[in-house]
Amino acid sequence: MVSEIRLFTESTFLEKAQSYQTVLSLRGVVVNIEVIEKLNARFLRLNPELALCVDEQGLSLCANGMRMQPDWKAEIPRLKRASLKSEMIARACHLSEKPKLVDATAGLGHDSLLMAYLGANIRLVERHPILFTLLEDAKAQAENDPFLGKVVARIDLIFSDSTVYLEQLIQDKQTVDVVYLDPMFPQRDQHQQAVKKQAQVKKQMQLLHMLLPEDGEMDLGDHLLVLAQHIAKRVVVKRPRLAVFLNDQPTHHQWQGDACRFDAYFNSNLIE
Repeated sequence: MVSEIRLFTESTFLEKAQSYQTVLSLRGVVVNIEVIEKLNARFLRLNPELALCVDEQGLSLCANGMRMQPDWKAEIPRLKRASLKSEMIARACHLSEKPKLVDATAGLGHDSLLMAYLGANIRLVERHPILFTLLEDAKAQAENDPFLGKVVARIDLIFSDSTVYLEQLIQDKQTVDVVYLDPMFPQRDQHQQAVKKQAQVKKQMQLLHMLLPEDGEMDLGDHLLVLAQHIAKRVVVKRPRLAVFLNDQPTHHQWQGDACRFDAYFNSNLIE
């Protein structure tokens, strides 16, 4: 996990950068601020290593000439088109019942934002201090947006390792309606008869992969499924359409889309 990182900013935004520096230091990340003349595409191309940037848009992650932040405002058009009937994730997570939901694989928070818009009350769990701070910044900006304000009020950000968090819920004998899992590095199906050419990873995901390497091993999330089944009425796992089951565990029900699917696991002991 990244324990030290550079932060680029212009003098105009130095105070804002220092506030992020303070927050991240409390979360175990040493941030070295570098004030530059102009934070633009050319500068980012000339400085390709992983770093943070601060400007009028807030905090972002940058590398290889690219920038990334959880831009929740950019999701507004998608939210306005969404409905309980049109979204497969809504059926899989039973969002019509306005469930209490734990998203244990936060990513950029876009799925949680959609689920909150459709009525879920969500605990969004993220362990990486930089990604958590990016999510925190995205939520703070969204709170001031007339459309998103009411949506993000249904999202609580939790700075914790998901394994630790779920284990604590088990120990405290707490239950939730849904645990949602979307592992960062989905396992490849080694038994496919043909290897299909995969589309290029989106820029945002490229930067996340640089930030979140698991010491060279893919974070498959198998153990999270086992833990989640102890405390959730249903566990929903988002998978590429042709991927193997998480933890090699056949699903109780499945919703299939063109590019992805949702596998659901029900706990009859918790369902009333």
